Amino acid sequence: MRPLIATIRLDHLRHNYLLARAAHGGKTLAVLKANGYGHNAVRCAQALADIADGFAVACLEEALQLRAAGVAAPILLLEGVFEAAELAEVERHRLWLVVQSESQLRMLEEANPAEPFRVWLMLDSGMHREGFLPQHYRAAWQRLRDSGKAESIVKMTHFARADEPGVPMTQAQIEAFDAATADLPGEESMANSAGLLCHPRARRDWGRAGIVLYGASPLPAGYPQGDGLKPVMRLSSRIFGVRELAAGEPIGYGSNFVTDRPTRVGLIACGYADGYPRLASSGSPVAVDGRRSRIIGRVSMDMITVDLSDLPEAGIGSEVELWGDAVSVNEVAAAASSISYELLCNIKRAHFAFV
Repeated sequence: MRPLIATIRLDHLRHNYLLARAAHGGKTLAVLKANGYGHNAVRCAQALADIADGFAVACLEEALQLRAAGVAAPILLLEGVFEAAELAEVERHRLWLVVQSESQLRMLEEANPAEPFRVWLMLDSGMHREGFLPQHYRAAWQRLRDSGKAESIVKMTHFARADEPGVPMTQAQIEAFDAATADLPGEESMANSAGLLCHPRARRDWGRAGIVLYGASPLPAGYPQGDGLKPVMRLSSRIFGVRELAAGEPIGYGSNFVTDRPTRVGLIACGYADGYPRLASSGSPVAVDGRRSRIIGRVSMDMITVDLSDLPEAGIGSEVELWGDAVSVNEVAAAASSISYELLCNIKRAHFAFV
């Protein structure tokens, strides 16, 4: 069996949720969109079932998968519905939904549910991706209340740069939210993962814990607020080939890495077809039998070459951690000019082990 394994530590997931909830100080949704950021949404929901205040997913299909697996907790559709016919499923499965546009608002106004919906109404406080602009928000809220189709309305917004603590935009978005929603009754939700960790004014009735659940801090290196997080996914493989090269020899496609000394090279069963980032450059970190080393040469479709020159005891069968405990997924993401969210979501073909 190909030895690429994604080990999912569900105890780490629970630890991270409780840490995020404590940081927020109030109710917190566990965000399970994109198949739990690549960690298996159903298994994550089951692991959090007795402690989570609710879950959030992107769309109806993701919510129905959780309901089919017996997940009974509240589930919020972060993108809302895409067509009016989906509202029947929202009602049938007792889902909560975001309303972020005029077309979605009209769908609710024209619906005829047996019971009103639990609605989260999105304000565009500055990200300019979704939601009602501040000058239109109060009218949208009033229409929703007057329609009788909303049992409750949670006021919400989403931050564009909360993961950059020194940038003033987040505070400006908070002020825009407070001004636009002043005197409108109902609960509020502002804080995403970065907001939970380092923006106290964003901590309202509901937090939304995303990447922090999976143990990757959204903050730049040097900010300690995410230090207590534990990585949930440990991606590992094994060496299945070793060769000795003299100085001056190229390695891999494009020959863009040339040895500058006699080099011992290990061949690893993992590549970009498995979701490992192709742009991870020579020098990207790995850990071989617990000792850090580096990738040399380009990442191939199914294989990676690593430097074993300073690891004389490593050889065929040695374990290689691609990210997890000794190597942070954020380090690998930085080497690939990417982000941890993308790397975690992309893992496929690995054998998943839940512990």
